[in-house]
Amino acid sequence: MEQLKHECGVAMIRLLKPLEYYEQKYGTWMYGLNKLYLLMEKQHNRGQEGAGLACVKLEANPGEEYMFRERALGSGAITEIFNTVHSQFKDLTPEQLHDADYAKKCLPFAGEVYMGHLRYSTTGKSGLSYVHPFLRRNNWRAKNLALCGNFNLTNVDEIFARITAMGQHPRKYADTYIMLEQVGHRLDREVERLFNIAEAEGLAGMDITHYIEDHIDLANVLRTSSKEWDGGYVICGLTGSGESFAIRDPWGIRTAFWYQDDEVAVLASERPVIQTVFNVPIDSIKEMQPGQAVIFTKGGKMRTVQVNKQRALKPCSFERIYFSRGSDADIYLERKLLGKELVPSILRAIDNDIDHTVFSFIPNTAEVAYCGMMEGLNEYLNEEKVYQIDALEHTPTHEQLVNILSRRIRSEKVAIKDIKLRTFIAEGNTRNDLAAHVYDITYGSLVPGVDNLAIIDDSIVRGTTLRQSIIGILDRLGPKKIVIVSSSPQVRYPDYYGIDMSRMSEFIAFKAAIELLKEREMRNIIASAYRKSKEQADLPKEQMQNYVKDIYAPFSDEEISAKIAELLTPKGIKAKVEIVYQPIQGLHQACPNHPGDWYFSGDYPTPGGVKMLNKAFIDYIEQVYQF
Repeated sequence: MEQLKHECGVAMIRLLKPLEYYEQKYGTWMYGLNKLYLLMEKQHNRGQEGAGLACVKLEANPGEEYMFRERALGSGAITEIFNTVHSQFKDLTPEQLHDADYAKKCLPFAGEVYMGHLRYSTTGKSGLSYVHPFLRRNNWRAKNLALCGNFNLTNVDEIFARITAMGQHPRKYADTYIMLEQVGHRLDREVERLFNIAEAEGLAGMDITHYIEDHIDLANVLRTSSKEWDGGYVICGLTGSGESFAIRDPWGIRTAFWYQDDEVAVLASERPVIQTVFNVPIDSIKEMQPGQAVIFTKGGKMRTVQVNKQRALKPCSFERIYFSRGSDADIYLERKLLGKELVPSILRAIDNDIDHTVFSFIPNTAEVAYCGMMEGLNEYLNEEKVYQIDALEHTPTHEQLVNILSRRIRSEKVAIKDIKLRTFIAEGNTRNDLAAHVYDITYGSLVPGVDNLAIIDDSIVRGTTLRQSIIGILDRLGPKKIVIVSSSPQVRYPDYYGIDMSRMSEFIAFKAAIELLKEREMRNIIASAYRKSKEQADLPKEQMQNYVKDIYAPFSDEEISAKIAELLTPKGIKAKVEIVYQPIQGLHQACPNHPGDWYFSGDYPTPGGVKMLNKAFIDYIEQVYQF
C-alpha cells in the first residue's frame, strides 16, 4: 500500500578459474558478468533509484586500464549499465567475442572480480555522483578502491570532525564518501607498511609491487577503519590489485549471504537470489555473521575474519516483514505466521462473524501474510464446525452435515492496483483526485450493507494511501465495516540504519498519540518529553535515553489504533473503519531470530540511533510549536 524507500542491495562475484575455463564450459568468458546481471535483477526490489557495477581485471600491463565502473540513474538503471557494457563488444567478430585471451588483453569489463549495487536513497540526496560504487584512484594498483554498500551511519558528524582534524579532506559530507576515505586511508597505510618491509628485504621495482599485492592484510584495514562506525551496514569493496571484501555491522542489523564452490564465490543481500542464479541448495549458502568480514585475496583464497566484536544482536525485523523477497524459505514461513498471528484480533474486530466477512489483501507484498491469515481462519472455522457437530447430540442428518460443512472463509480479489496510473500533476487538489484512483476494486465482490471487509497489508506507516485512496474506494463496495489489518506492529519510531524513515512527522502512530494527549488535556507529557530530550542534547550519545516513549506510554495499542483509524478515515465514508495492528509479541513469535524491532519499540540497537531520535523529536516539537 505504501512503498517505503528502503535498503540498498549488493552483489559480488569472484571467479576462481581463468576466463578460458568459463568460455570452454559455459560458452562465454562473460560468465561472471552475466551472473552479476542476474544477481542484480533478482534484487531489483531493493533499489530503483540507480545502479552501478565495478570490475577488476587481474592480468593487465602497466598503462592498461584494470578497474572499470559503470553507473546509471532511474528504475531502468540495471538494464542501462549492462547495455552500456555490452555495447563495447558490438563491433567484435564472433571469433574475438569468444576468445578469452583476447578479452583479457583488450576488452573492458573482462575481469575476474565483479561488484554490483542497487540504490535507494535514504538521505534525499540524488544524482549520479551519489550512485555506488564509489572510486578512490591512485597510481599504485593496490591503493585503488571501489566501495559500495547497504548502510547508513548515525555518527557521520563525529567521524567527519575526527578525520578532518587529522588533515583528510573528504569530497562531500556524506557517509559513503567518509567511509571511502576511512577505508582508503587505512589501505594506503597498509600498502606503505608493506612497501617499507619489501624495501628492507632488498626488493625493488615490480618485485615490491608483487610483494605488496601478495601480502595485503585487508582484515587489519577493515578493523582499523570500521571500529567507530555506528549504524547498520554491509559494505563491499574491491582493490585495484584484485582483493575483495564484505563486512557486516556488529549488531547484525543488515544482512548478507555468501556461497563458494571451486568455480566461483558470490555474495548478495538475499539468500534466494544466490539459490536461483546458481541453482544451489539452501544449506550450501552461509550468512555473514555480525562483525564478520569475508575476504578474498588476489589469488582467490577466501577467509572469514571476526574484525569487530559482536554486540547485542538486533537483525532487522522489517527485512522479514517487507523488504526481502518472500521467496526465501524462512521468510516465507515467517510472513505466513505473521498473518496467522493476527487471526484472534481480526475475529474480535468482526465480532466473529466470518459468514458475513470477505477477506482480501492489498497487492502484492502482503500476499504471503494473507495466506497465513487464511490458514488461521480456516483452522478457526474447522474448530467451529466440530463444535457445531458435537452440539447436535444425535446423529446428524445429511442436510445438517451439508449446512455445517459447506461453510467457507470467503476470499475475494477486492483491490487491484492500476500500475499504469501516474500522478504526474503537482497541483494539490487535482493530484489528490488522481491519487484516489491508483487502486481499483472488484465490483460485486461482497453484499452491500451486509458484509464486512477485512483486508491485510504488510505495514501502515504514514497512512497517506489509506486516506487518499484505499478507504474511499473500498467504501464504494458498500461494506458494513472495513477492517484494515497490518501484519507489522505500529511503526512509532524513525529508522537511521538504511531505510527512508527519519522524521517524526512521517508516522501516523506518532500523530495519533500526540492527538490523544491534546484531547485528554495531557500536553504536559509532550512538554516534559521535550524538556528531557533537550537537556540531554549535548550528552555523549552513550548516555542518552529515549524519552519519546513517554508520548506513547499513557495509551494502549488499541487506543492508538482507534485514533489512527479516525485520522485516516476520509469524510463521507459510510462504513465503520477499524485498523488492526500486529502486536509486538506476535512479531517476535513469527520472527524469533530477528529481534531488531526499534521501529516499533524504540529500543535502538546502537547509541547513535537514540541520538538521532532525540534530535528528530526536538526538531519536530520546535517546528510544530515554534519554539
